[in-house]
Amino acid sequence: MFRTELRKLLPYRTAWIILLLFTALLAATAAGAGGVNVNGQQLGQALYALPGLWTNLVYLASYFSLLPAFLLIMLITDEFQYRTLRQQVIDGASREQLVLDKLLVALLLSGWALLSVLAVGLYFGLTRSGANAADILAAAPRPLLLYAAQLLGYLALAALLAVLIRRSTPTIVALLLYVWVLERLIRYFLPDEIDRFLPMKALDILTPSPFAQTLDTVLGPSGALLPGEAVPVALGYAVLFWLLSALLLRIRDL
Repeated sequence: MFRTELRKLLPYRTAWIILLLFTALLAATAAGAGGVNVNGQQLGQALYALPGLWTNLVYLASYFSLLPAFLLIMLITDEFQYRTLRQQVIDGASREQLVLDKLLVALLLSGWALLSVLAVGLYFGLTRSGANAADILAAAPRPLLLYAAQLLGYLALAALLAVLIRRSTPTIVALLLYVWVLERLIRYFLPDEIDRFLPMKALDILTPSPFAQTLDTVLGPSGALLPGEAVPVALGYAVLFWLLSALLLRIRDL
């Protein structure tokens, strides 16, 4: 069935536009960020130097994580609009297989994002840090794995909302409202001991700001999870969201 998903995805012009836009925005932001002034000083070469190169880069990439999520929403909601999910079930596919296929698509989109980060990091590491490729790659695994966990969480939430709402524009609006508004309001009424386990807060801490340590020194510890602690929380939410998507497909008409 995954071959069917590839046949849908590969000729889909919008998919390539969004994926290439992700890569281009990341590269352009990484190129321009070195000129940003912080406390009157340019970040300059410090942004690209090891060991912080990958931490800085995945932080920048996190600002574009919604682009693959939007693409997954469009791919899923198109299936409802054109009744292709129903046709696949009529042709013998199980509803669980449909969810598994979308999960594989999400992994494919995550792979593109990770390869983009890797390519951009290698380029700027080699051209602006003076480090060799082996040292640059040796520092990459942990930040990239943290970013992968974050992206999988975003994609799982996007898939759940797409299966629930079934129309692309309302689903994208719902995702943005939850990420930017609703969860922030919920956090306001919850103590730190609880709100640090909310989905977006746990996901965001996986790619912390390069200035997080300085802010903690000035303002005191934030009470948020550490990135390593947030990984099982993020992956737990991803599993939960995909299971809920499977449940919705099972109990609702296609």
